[in-house]
Amino acid sequence: MPPAVAVALFVFRLNAAEIPEPVLPAGVGVSISFVRGHQKDLDMIATAGFKFIRMDFSWGSTEKKKGKYDWSAYDELTTNLERRGIRPYYILDYSNPLYEGTVARTNLAGKVDRAVISPQHPESVEAFARWAAAAAEHFRGRHIIWETWNEPNISFWKPKPDVNQYIALTLATCKAVRTADPQATIVAPATSEFPWAFLESFLKSGALEFLDGVSVHPYRSPKQPPESAAGDYQRLRALIDRYAPDEKKKKIPIISGEWGYSSQTKGVSLKTQSAFIVRQQLSNLLCGVPVSIWYDWANDGGDPAEKEDNFGTVTQDLEPKPAYVSIQTLTRELSSYHISSRYDTGNTNDFVLILTNTMGETKLAAWTLAAPHSLALNLQPTPVKEMVLVNGEGQSGKIEIQSNRFSFLINGKPEYPALGMAHLK
Repeated sequence: MPPAVAVALFVFRLNAAEIPEPVLPAGVGVSISFVRGHQKDLDMIATAGFKFIRMDFSWGSTEKKKGKYDWSAYDELTTNLERRGIRPYYILDYSNPLYEGTVARTNLAGKVDRAVISPQHPESVEAFARWAAAAAEHFRGRHIIWETWNEPNISFWKPKPDVNQYIALTLATCKAVRTADPQATIVAPATSEFPWAFLESFLKSGALEFLDGVSVHPYRSPKQPPESAAGDYQRLRALIDRYAPDEKKKKIPIISGEWGYSSQTKGVSLKTQSAFIVRQQLSNLLCGVPVSIWYDWANDGGDPAEKEDNFGTVTQDLEPKPAYVSIQTLTRELSSYHISSRYDTGNTNDFVLILTNTMGETKLAAWTLAAPHSLALNLQPTPVKEMVLVNGEGQSGKIEIQSNRFSFLINGKPEYPALGMAHLK
């Protein structure tokens, strides 16, 4: 058997953190944009095999009178998720007009409106931290991942990004949440892409003492596939370990908190989107990233040329897109499996991941960055004469094994040959 390609596979066991181990589909998640109702959406999310949802946990909507908190909407959502075996990943965000003023800004639609300034004065920072601590106390034991803010390095921080303001808010929030619930799971900074100066300032601020994961949003151009994030993860890993307290070095995982590819006319095709959603999960796990949240659950609109309208796994009307079928196939076929290694085919464009479960059974997840081609692999001596292969659309077929050798077509969407108790040579 050729030597396996080096793989950064970590099992993170922090004292308080409930970061899932890298076993499929434990860390497979999706972003949503609703709180109450949407039972059909939630049923379909569960059926697809998603185990996390990421959703704003809004300060302004839950504290409308100073010191008075209304958690009822999130009580409903959390209960609805628990019934379906899905964990919440809640973003502690945005600001509150009870504590900060407004500023004129240009919104995502290009129109000028007024937005509430992000918490940056002592009273508002203290109030945000107090509110976050109250939320953590109220939802104690509900297996929530809490995240501080969303993409503070871009326009979501008002009036403009300021890493020092964000650090002050995060430190105050983490300390308050840890006091309210020492077992809480907290991640940050949820940056858009990899803004290296922002990230280094944040990581050396002392925040890593309180965090259970470092979250980023590895967005990139449609021409850059999910595998292209590997170098960014490696660089971020080095920064985390440089600034982490000694007892947490190499123990703080990277979290892919939001990342998707839009199937707009200038984005990726529906076929490519359906390949990228599963390759994102698999390549992230290969890089030691245990939680990956796909953006987005459903299309926001019906304009094929509008980027924000086409990130979903389903349409506005909840009709499954090819991406939905792909992620459902992944979560079903590789349920309870973890990546053991990457098999070296001699072609760096080929990804052949060896996955095993606790029963000792083996499956492969195989795809290529190059043109489709036949791939032949050798097995250790086995009496088995055929195996099952499931393609990315969930269709199954048989592969013949001749002289301990088998071949199949590898393309841009992962295929799943089931080796059972057999092993590659």
